Amino acid sequence: MPVALRDIGRDQVLAAIAEYDRLGQDEFLDAHGFQQAREYLLVHDGRAYDSTAIVGVAHGYLPGQSPLKASEFSGGEATVGRLLRDLGFAVQVGTGPTPDRLARLLRNLNVNRPGGAPALYQPIILLWAFGRAVRGEPRMLGWDATERSVQPLFGLYGRAGEDRGKAAYPASALYGAGLWELDAGGEPVPRSHGSVTERWFRERQPSGGLAGPVHELIRDSEEARVAAVGALVSAFFTGTGADHVGLLTDVGLLGAAFPVPARTDTGSLLPDSPLERAYRELYAIASAGAGDRTGARVDRMASMPVRSAAARRAVLVRSGGRCENPHCAGDVQDRTRAGDPILEVDHVWDLALGGPDDPAQMIALCPNCHAVKTRGRTGEQLRAELLAVARSRHEAMLREPGV
Repeated sequence: MPVALRDIGRDQVLAAIAEYDRLGQDEFLDAHGFQQAREYLLVHDGRAYDSTAIVGVAHGYLPGQSPLKASEFSGGEATVGRLLRDLGFAVQVGTGPTPDRLARLLRNLNVNRPGGAPALYQPIILLWAFGRAVRGEPRMLGWDATERSVQPLFGLYGRAGEDRGKAAYPASALYGAGLWELDAGGEPVPRSHGSVTERWFRERQPSGGLAGPVHELIRDSEEARVAAVGALVSAFFTGTGADHVGLLTDVGLLGAAFPVPARTDTGSLLPDSPLERAYRELYAIASAGAGDRTGARVDRMASMPVRSAAARRAVLVRSGGRCENPHCAGDVQDRTRAGDPILEVDHVWDLALGGPDDPAQMIALCPNCHAVKTRGRTGEQLRAELLAVARSRHEAMLREPGV
């Protein structure tokens, strides 16, 4: 860090913040020759400030020093972000992040890579928070409640061999990356991977959650949800053997990773299209766990067969948003509150009667066609035809590119 910045303390930063409040953003930036912050914002007492400008002006509050001009030092995470966090200030992703920029930040998360494979703590806690944003739940949550929510997810979906009981480390790391806010009461948040960090969180019990601009973008933009979830899945889960479909199902984000088009003519898919690639990935995940589900049942109101979320999602992706009954007179145009087509995934041979939980014998039907298949006089005849359709579409989606 340049010597000129190293001498700046918390009192100088607070003095620059007071000047910013007195002048207002536009006059403050104009007076000192700075542009609005693009990457990171300083957040203090619920207000956001242009971090680089604050640091440059803070230098002028050092004895015998003048404010620094933007050309006299470099901004960014390695200089301004690090200085402000070391002084106990929160620095977060800037206002107006785009889906592409957020995806880039997520793909570049600095995670531990024991044995060369990425640790999954940070992606898991982010996906959990994304789910809360989508459901409209409060952005900030107390630390006890956060730990109770995310630690079971670490145990279920973290990589085998990871130490899965420590939620403090990913929260601290995400805070350092500007993606997470912690109500730290003005204290520096420890960023070491050790007992000091655990004890700090246990004693301070800080409320925390996604940085405000990230929370709002995930909550309000379907494009951002798809981009953000896709970035985390592709960068940290694909190829690790972790059950990311189960995780996405549990946190309410499965559709963001594998979106179903509103209306697509699946017969016109290009070879190796995104839909086909998504189908193949989902089918591989569903197939990998099929042996564990054979005959398995869960206790609810009655004993129910275990179903594969990956298999069900694969069928919805394969449908392209249309009823797969070739005789459908016109499937529903509307979409569910979750953004999916109003389609029901049905096992042609009933799973409860021993039918396999396999997309090759599962079909996406509009509510009317589902009723005909289940209760109609022509249901048995339709069942045989739907099985042939399911198998044909399944084989087409699994074909090798160029075949």
